[in-house]
Amino acid sequence: MDVQSDTAAWKRVVETASTVGRPVALPSAVAACVEDVGADGLGVSLITSGRIRTVAYAADDRSYRLEDAQLVAGEGPCTEAYRQRQIVETDAHPADGQWPVFSRMADELGIRSVVAVPLLVGNDLPVGAMDLYHATSVPLSPADRARLRAYARILALLTLDAHPMLIGWEQAPPETGPVGYPPLVHQAAGAAAEAGNVPVSEALARMRAHAFSHQQLLRDVAHDILTGQLRLENDGDTPPG
Repeated sequence: MDVQSDTAAWKRVVETASTVGRPVALPSAVAACVEDVGADGLGVSLITSGRIRTVAYAADDRSYRLEDAQLVAGEGPCTEAYRQRQIVETDAHPADGQWPVFSRMADELGIRSVVAVPLLVGNDLPVGAMDLYHATSVPLSPADRARLRAYARILALLTLDAHPMLIGWEQAPPETGPVGYPPLVHQAAGAAAEAGNVPVSEALARMRAHAFSHQQLLRDVAHDILTGQLRLENDGDTPPG
């Protein structure tokens, strides 16, 4: 742990919260980090058992769409940082085929590079990852890495404050239904499964395929299903990833 970097990061977060008259929480920490490191966007996703569960916070709509693209694909730099427990730097190239859904979305939104940092509680308990988005390629210096790890430690604690259900998740009984998605998507998958007389897993696959092929947010597809605006049919599409 870099005490100097941690102290500087906390000071910025507190100052940012004080400036807008709000408590220290995810919004103020994300705003402080974005301004300090000069990122063009930042998203925070919660991950357990190696799967993205939900977007905890995003600095703006573009950042949310990029986080959601990883949720739809079930993979991306966010998950890699979580699994490796280290910073992942990557350029977003749609043609490289590594993360087709995420890379295509990044390219369309003008993002050229991503830095994903694991959110660790203590030294080794990961609860998610933060993704910093840049419109240009931005190489990191050792000092930059130390600063990002400091913000990641802060965001990890604030994420647990905002999502206390993560505490003790390793001891929790297995969940029923599709995992890796927020409650809205669970509900929509169940409704689509009942309407189509198919297993929940197949309904979820159809939802992902629809979101991918129509370039929609997964949450918007779920909302349309639950409000009766969308009925999914098996059109032969398969979900990405």
